Amino acid sequence: MSKVTSYKMPAEWEPHEGTWIAWPHNKRHWPGNFEPIPRLYAEMVKALAESEKVFICINDKKAQKEAEKILHEKKVTKKQLKNIKFFKIRTNSTWTRDYGAIFVRDEKGKLVITDWIFNAWGEKYPPWESDDIVPQKIGKIFKTKVVKPEIILEGGSIEVNGKGVLLTTEECIFARNPKLSRKQIEGYFKKYLGIEKTLWLGKGATGDETDGHIDAIARFVNPKTIACVVEKNPKDANYKTLKKNFEELKKMIDQEGKPFKIIALPTPKPVMFKGQKLPANYANFYIGNTIVLIPTFGCEQDQEVKKILSKFFPTRKMVGIDCKELVWGYGAFHCSTQQHPKE
Repeated sequence: MSKVTSYKMPAEWEPHEGTWIAWPHNKRHWPGNFEPIPRLYAEMVKALAESEKVFICINDKKAQKEAEKILHEKKVTKKQLKNIKFFKIRTNSTWTRDYGAIFVRDEKGKLVITDWIFNAWGEKYPPWESDDIVPQKIGKIFKTKVVKPEIILEGGSIEVNGKGVLLTTEECIFARNPKLSRKQIEGYFKKYLGIEKTLWLGKGATGDETDGHIDAIARFVNPKTIACVVEKNPKDANYKTLKKNFEELKKMIDQEGKPFKIIALPTPKPVMFKGQKLPANYANFYIGNTIVLIPTFGCEQDQEVKKILSKFFPTRKMVGIDCKELVWGYGAFHCSTQQHPKE
């Protein structure tokens, strides 16, 4: 590897120019349950567009017209419409977090796009060629420099605190890059994301087709605090894994050598579809400029999570949107979005 360049990945709560999404179109990701998904996306777009731009990847003009019709049905205001921008960027899937442009800043504060290799979560959902080149297309549109680390990485597998600390899982990172060592991986994180300290958890939740994405189990809510999903039911398949993650996080130290504050996020009541328990969780929230988008599941824990997160984001509105259908595609709001920081 060549000389380290001074790149730094901002935290999600830092000011956004906008948020990238890909308008849903691939029915294979929600087999037998696609119909409600575009309208749910419209609710998400409407909430975000109140205070930031929403950049939407769209496959063609027909898809754009359909999206615009649904946004109109959701009574998107003129103010919100001004913040909604469509770009003809073809995608294979909708989970923009994992293949979209991961923005960093160089030593002068200028935005740079890191374009990691994407292979559809270990080649689980071919084809993925259109998704893999999305960062290149965004770079051309915005005239932003693009650098290619040349290892496989999904955006949902990493979480940063904006101060040089990154949180991830061994399960996912080494499933994608089995020939690389921990030291080599940390070298890439340092070179391209400005990471000085990597926090490694072992495994993610069972039933997660991403092989342990961190954004389904633990998230930074400020540079010194991590929200971690816990399971109260000892008979649940995730009970031991989530408990171990929580205990491991309590032993970890931040960039200043001090322990993190670890807070517990509950799990919702089981969400079932066609006899299958879905990976519903509250860690998949998304931090916008003035809101926090929280996946809700029609249970009492929804309000509990809003209260917990509101303490850490007192200037942001807690916006809950029902995700019982969305999670049939194994993701929620964080999976659907990728932040574009202000220049």
